[in-house]
Amino acid sequence: MSKPVVILANGRFPSAGIPLAYLNNAGRIVCCDGSVASLVDYGLEPWAVAGDLDSVPADLKEKYADRLFQSDDQETNDLTKAVRFCLGQGITDIVILGATGLREDHTLGNISLLADYAESLAVKMVTDYGIFIPVSSGSSVSSWPGQQVSVFAVDEGTVISSRGLKYSLNKLELKNWWMGTLNECSGNSFSLSFKEGRVLVFLRY
Repeated sequence: MSKPVVILANGRFPSAGIPLAYLNNAGRIVCCDGSVASLVDYGLEPWAVAGDLDSVPADLKEKYADRLFQSDDQETNDLTKAVRFCLGQGITDIVILGATGLREDHTLGNISLLADYAESLAVKMVTDYGIFIPVSSGSSVSSWPGQQVSVFAVDEGTVISSRGLKYSLNKLELKNWWMGTLNECSGNSFSLSFKEGRVLVFLRY
């Protein structure tokens, strides 16, 4: 099985074992703009650098001139530019690292966009503390007893029921992002049921 491509965003560079394992074992790494400097400082090289390229140091622009992919689209952020680059290369299995930390506005934006990316690829966002994944209604999510789970409805009006969570959701409309947080898995998996909308879960290590 081929390894997923890692997209390294320009947030806080990974420091925990799990995200660093994804980074160290990546088949290919796509950097979002200025994150290439952090990657090179870490001792790895990018397969590609995508974004508007306004924060790539001049020396790295010269060094990696053959793998720079610039997009000046002001309607998207650099993470979306990197995702679109991957889709253009036929890549549909992606792990996103470095998408949180440093700036809360970027963190919230990147997390919410994860639901959009899920429409066209298999994707998860790995942080130093856990993993964000988009879920489909009725699909089983692997977990372990006592693992902390938070559920987020991206779209207004999403009504969710759960199986396998300590605090059951029974046709609950998550009107605010806090409402589905701080739950726990009661077994080795759980599932969520909903008729419409996009849903993300956060699994804490």
